[in-house]
Amino acid sequence: MGRTVTGVDSSDEGPPGDPHGWLPPDEPVSLLDPDGSYHEDPEHPLDLDDEQLRELYRLMVVTRKVDREAINLQRQGQLGVYASCLGQEAAQVASAYALGADDWIFPSYRELGAALVRQVDAAGLLHLYRGTWLSDHDPYAHNFALMSIPIGTQALHATGFAMGAKLDGASIVTLTYYGDGGTSEGDPHEAMTFAGVNDAPVVFFVQNNQYAISVPLDRQTAAPTLAHKAIGYGMPGLRCDGNDVLGTYAVTRRAVERARRGEGPAFIEAMTYRMEAHTTSDDPTRYRTKEEREEAAKTDPIARMKNFLTARDLYDDELEREIDEQAQELATYVRDGIYDADHGDPMELFEHVYVEPEGHFEDQAAQLRAELDSAGEGS
Repeated sequence: MGRTVTGVDSSDEGPPGDPHGWLPPDEPVSLLDPDGSYHEDPEHPLDLDDEQLRELYRLMVVTRKVDREAINLQRQGQLGVYASCLGQEAAQVASAYALGADDWIFPSYRELGAALVRQVDAAGLLHLYRGTWLSDHDPYAHNFALMSIPIGTQALHATGFAMGAKLDGASIVTLTYYGDGGTSEGDPHEAMTFAGVNDAPVVFFVQNNQYAISVPLDRQTAAPTLAHKAIGYGMPGLRCDGNDVLGTYAVTRRAVERARRGEGPAFIEAMTYRMEAHTTSDDPTRYRTKEEREEAAKTDPIARMKNFLTARDLYDDELEREIDEQAQELATYVRDGIYDADHGDPMELFEHVYVEPEGHFEDQAAQLRAELDSAGEGS
């Protein structure tokens, strides 16, 4: 069978009514039970050795430690706001780990775990939330774009970059993150339309953490799952247990390699839960119960992976001490880099926008300068 529809691979053959195998499974792919028991799945094989399994665990633990440090810094007035990834460590770490070294990530504002996989400087990253700089890292040094505050705009950036890579003949796949709330915005839909029509090598990774700030999933869509939306854009819809680091890795790896072979984009819905508030400015007790959170905690991704490693004799006290020390060291480094950090000159905001500024742009710069001068902050 040849390719009869743009983005269709002849190997993607499904049952009647779904000839291309694009509809998502009834249940998310999961390789680890909440107690850490492993179930082999021939359709989602793992290519990870023992050290890589430990590395996935290490990255999740370190992510959680730095995430907690960031919340503490915000509570102490050192960050203006912060979006925690507590409970979503597996979804972020596993998906980023499934990429090749030359592949690119286009994050939203919550992807600390993915950033640490790409060895982005954690303290520099948090300057975004302090307002001292728009993420203090070189995207080209890590193939990790700047954090994106507008909901869903990064999906367009990822698609455009992937289309450009394809035109250049480069074997590059892009992966972009957004949440269930992002699927209610226009930009991701435009991005997925472009990606499907142009066979762009991009993976749309949706962390379904059940809430768009205070709006639950059932108020955002009437579709059976978010992954069902994918078929409308000409791409497969995949689902995984986003609290299962191994299942998430296997599903993402499959989508990435499919895109790299030139078989088009894919949509992944990772089922997870946002254990913290939407941001530190949010009060989640107003829209969800203590019992709900306690139930979600039973599927904690770090505890699950620790049980798996222990059962395979890959976890011991020495490994725990090593990881805890590294996590604490990085958290201390982040605190030292952020605490009372210099805000610099606010006028620098205008220096990297236009080659030849328009008149209204100059007017805005003059207005800010006047405000700073009147407040005694001008330089």
